[in-house]
Amino acid sequence: MSRMLSPFRRQRGLGALVAVLLVVLLTALGAALMRMSWSSQATTAASTLSARARQAARAGAEWGLYQALRNNSCTASTNIDLHNTNGMWVVLSCTATDYTEGVDEDGVTPRTVRIYNVEAVACNSSAGCPDAGRVTQPGYVEREVRVSATSVTTQP
Repeated sequence: MSRMLSPFRRQRGLGALVAVLLVVLLTALGAALMRMSWSSQATTAASTLSARARQAARAGAEWGLYQALRNNSCTASTNIDLHNTNGMWVVLSCTATDYTEGVDEDGVTPRTVRIYNVEAVACNSSAGCPDAGRVTQPGYVEREVRVSATSVTTQP
C-alpha cells in the first residue's frame, strides 16, 4: 500500500524556513542601518571639529596680522590657548622681512617695504600644535592658515 501525501503535508516546514530567512534579512538590514547611522554621526563630528580648527586658525592669523600691522610686533612664536572657547590650541608664528624699494614721491627719500608672513596652526591637542603623537589617532584635527601683509614706510 502506498501512502498518498496531501499537498499540504509536502509543504510542511516551508513557513518556518521563510520566517527564519525573513528574520535574518531584517537583522542584516537593521545592522546596516545602524552602521550607516554611526558612520554619519562620526563624519558629522569630524566635520564640526575640522570647522572649529579652521576658524581657530583664521582667528589666530587675524590676531597675528593685527599685532604686526597695528603694534609693529612680530614675534617668532606665540601659543594661544582656546580650550575654554572651542577646545583648540593655536600656535602662531610671524616673520618680517624689510626691503628698500624705490623712492618716495619727492624722488629722494627711499621707501622701506616690510612683508609680514603669519602662519597659524590650530589643533585640538592639549600639548600644542602640531602634535606628532596624536596625528594618527582618531578625532585629532589640525588646520593651518598662512597670510601675508605689506607695510610701506618712508625712511627719514
